[in-house]
Amino acid sequence: MRFRTFMAVALVLTACGGGKEPAQRTTTPPPESTAAAQPATATAAPAAPVEAAATPVSGDAVYHRICVTCHQANGQGMPGAFPPIAGSPIVNGPVARYARVVLNGVTGPLTVKGKRFNGTMPAWKGQLSDAEIAAVMTYERSSFGNSAGPVTQQEVAQQRAATASRTQPLTAADIEH
Repeated sequence: MRFRTFMAVALVLTACGGGKEPAQRTTTPPPESTAAAQPATATAAPAAPVEAAATPVSGDAVYHRICVTCHQANGQGMPGAFPPIAGSPIVNGPVARYARVVLNGVTGPLTVKGKRFNGTMPAWKGQLSDAEIAAVMTYERSSFGNSAGPVTQQEVAQQRAATASRTQPLTAADIEH
């Protein structure tokens, strides 16, 4: 009975790759792999985020999945590192400027509401769709005591196109202009 149990465990481990030593594992598929046998299609999906047409995006859900770690659940940010969302002139200001911040990220010193911050915000243009960015921006602009208007997917798409060639995060000087 023990031998059967041992063999069953060994079979499962081998099937899952657990029976191999780390030195024996390969990172490239064998030439006869099924992926190599399939013809390439001309309609391969692009690497850019795909818009979800049927399901509405929750800005609250995006905020709590992506932004809350730095900007906090109350929108107050983290002193010295990450600026507040609450009362921020960037968040509540022109949609185009704020969309560029979310799409491209920010690095270096930044002054918000008279306080200096020096954290780094990642660019979200490669991870979030225009719909997700519009939803989270709308959520932030209408939460935490803010009362700025909503953001449309088209406004975000315009800024995505306008900054498509940008590879570096924005700086305070970029945001001010």
